[in-house]
Amino acid sequence: MSPFFRLSLKVCLLAIVPQAMNSWAQIAPPPNYDQKLNDVIVNATRSDTPLDQIPLNTTILTKEVIESSPDQTIDQVLKNVPGVFLNDVPYYQKDPTGQSINVRGLGYGRTLVLIDGLPANDAFYGTVQWNQMPLSSIESVEFVRGGVSSLWGNYGMGGVINVNTRTPKNSSQDVTASYGSFGTGNVSASKDLIVSDDMQMRFSADYFASEGFQNYATISPGSPSNIKNGMGTDTVKNTNVRLQNYFKASPDTNGFFRMGYSTMADLSNNYAIATNLIQTTDVAGGTTTKLDVDKKAQVNVYYQNTNFYKQTANNFTTAPYKPYINANYTDPYSTLGASAQYTHDLNTAGIDQYILGVDARNISASNQTNNLAPSSAVTSINYAQGQQNFYGLLGQLKSKANAIPLEATLGARVDAWNSQTPTYYNQNTGSAPTYQAIANKSKTQLSPSLGLLYKASADLDLRGAAYQAFHAPSMNNTLRSYGSSVGGWYLANPNLTPETMTGYELGTDYRWKGGFAQFTAFNNYINNAITSYKITSANAAFANSLCGASGIAGCVANVGGSGYTNVNYYTNQQNLLSRGIEVQYHHDVNPNWALDGGYSYTRTVLTWSATSDPINTQVGGVPKNMANAGVTYYPVPQASITTTVRYVGNSWMSTGSLPVPAYAVIGLKANYQMNSQASVFASVVNLLNRQYVTFNIASQASAYQAGMPQAFTVGARINF
Repeated sequence: MSPFFRLSLKVCLLAIVPQAMNSWAQIAPPPNYDQKLNDVIVNATRSDTPLDQIPLNTTILTKEVIESSPDQTIDQVLKNVPGVFLNDVPYYQKDPTGQSINVRGLGYGRTLVLIDGLPANDAFYGTVQWNQMPLSSIESVEFVRGGVSSLWGNYGMGGVINVNTRTPKNSSQDVTASYGSFGTGNVSASKDLIVSDDMQMRFSADYFASEGFQNYATISPGSPSNIKNGMGTDTVKNTNVRLQNYFKASPDTNGFFRMGYSTMADLSNNYAIATNLIQTTDVAGGTTTKLDVDKKAQVNVYYQNTNFYKQTANNFTTAPYKPYINANYTDPYSTLGASAQYTHDLNTAGIDQYILGVDARNISASNQTNNLAPSSAVTSINYAQGQQNFYGLLGQLKSKANAIPLEATLGARVDAWNSQTPTYYNQNTGSAPTYQAIANKSKTQLSPSLGLLYKASADLDLRGAAYQAFHAPSMNNTLRSYGSSVGGWYLANPNLTPETMTGYELGTDYRWKGGFAQFTAFNNYINNAITSYKITSANAAFANSLCGASGIAGCVANVGGSGYTNVNYYTNQQNLLSRGIEVQYHHDVNPNWALDGGYSYTRTVLTWSATSDPINTQVGGVPKNMANAGVTYYPVPQASITTTVRYVGNSWMSTGSLPVPAYAVIGLKANYQMNSQASVFASVVNLLNRQYVTFNIASQASAYQAGMPQAFTVGARINF
């Protein structure tokens, strides 16, 4: 245990003990917990819609749900929600360029993530930097599945996840500390300040560190040879600092202002010599003005600036196979956006509510790649600079029929997207730069949606929705080429265009005093899907031309007689179909026992492909069957013990090849609320310490990933 975490945890525990004799507080949810949940306003709908009036399959992760989970990061909590495909490797054990989320088998980068209603997807990579959402700062999570581009535009294929952070409630302080296996620890602190009824502030800071575990699988179907000379574990250090201010500018106008700074430092592919560092600064502000009893206007502005420095390593091909830095990357990028929305609760002429909105966003980025020889000399430079612009206009109507208990939501959005890449060149050492002229790209996309909700009874809803959605290529796909001669090359394509999706879903929700049950069936079809595919040996000339244009040496025409080159290229030349069902269940059996369960069946295949990927075969990284179950016991109102089981069925790592066996993992979490100010917890992930390979998306066997080993965590929280 590091001295820092040992001291922090000791201070927290010493502060708790004297409080233990004071009045007790309750950790168990109140008897009407589920009824209150139905009335929760879901901010991700942009229309102040209660949970039980949403025509799309929606899940709310409350503070109680998050705190009862054995997992210690929000991505691992989300992985147990039906429809989510996140494997059993926490985000901090993954390269920052691969931290994303897959919903309904549609693929990574196709789901919108928000923090307090503002975009949180990485502006360059389209990924999700989960380090900006420490559990200590989260109040609840809203997860609306299905196409939401009619409201939010880009990324809105799989749905929207909105992370609601804690807001100031009183002038108090909060300190949380935890420590566990693999040197994994977290310390967070916050200060709430109620200046007046018109001004509240919250300052929070968080530090997370881990020595990591060996996540390259050495057991079958992996191999001990996956661990190269010089590879260790992925050590990581994250920091977050955040200031939130909420104010009343006038009797009718509420506003907010927030600013934050975060860092994430880890290792690339577990090589100690190859470091990654992300530094992000963000600023956001907005107002909500009540224009009349039934009218309001909202305006938001946000800005984020990121600097990402990355290195990758390779090994010599001869003994002693010493590692060396084979490339470094510098990615500075920023995004500036604004939105305005007008909402009118009309309640006349058959229209209950309508909203009108407009938004705009700019993303500006550059990438410089220095390809290095084993001697550390620069052999070539790739440089690309560009920007993408998004402009959206949206409208939505909500209507409730008088004759029958039917609610309808009709929405539409028009998005204009354009991409400009004014500078794109390669320069080999000793030669002049070779420039490529990249034509500007643009597309206008209409994304309509229709949702219907039928109230069959006070407890039973029937719902259905149809929608279209779109997703633009990330700038990582268009500007950044990367890789190595060993792991393969992944080459950017500046000519990519947005992909589109058409989908529908049918479902039902049954809610009673002590719980709920949900069932949903969905069908989604993506045209011109963006993907990276491995070029075959038959097209080695094309692969060599791409490598030459990128200044890359070491492109192999036929790797080990496999019939494939070691070159991967981004393209729009696929269509993808995803169909399945989602089931979720919760039941407070009595004041002492609660049950949870979830299941998803997802069949995702390519229906057309101009690449080497086979059609009508389950795509890589999408297990068909996934299930979870949980039992929570409240021996007294101040304590809880939760046991969870997670099952993941067979899958492929690459479409139709590189199989991943099924596995199941057990978790355990215990919470004890000592009083209204102090609580302690202990948890274990992978209780039986099972060794297994978790599902993943990759094209070579060396990328098999080991799931999280047995990991214990203890912690405490004080509010004073």
